[in-house]
Amino acid sequence: MNIYDVIKKPLITEKTTVEKDDKNVIAFVVNGAANKIEIKAAVEKLFNAQVSAVNTVNVAGKTKRTAKGIGKRSNWKKAYVTLKEGSNVDFFEA
Repeated sequence: MNIYDVIKKPLITEKTTVEKDDKNVIAFVVNGAANKIEIKAAVEKLFNAQVSAVNTVNVAGKTKRTAKGIGKRSNWKKAYVTLKEGSNVDFFEA
């Protein structure tokens, strides 16, 4: 799989911001078919950061009611990437 297809976008929430500051862990929305080895290689190549661990979570899509009936949001995969000491990824560089 191409490294540009592995990572879809960074997941920036209040929880992930606290984890980035405290534990040097960043979160990404990744391709559902990507494995931990591919995620690690993509982060190291795209962001020039050294990765120590990758944890993944398959998130089930929620069922939502609309005026037209019941629908379902898509399932997606989340990856928590722990960076080695001294490595940093800054999404909002000036």
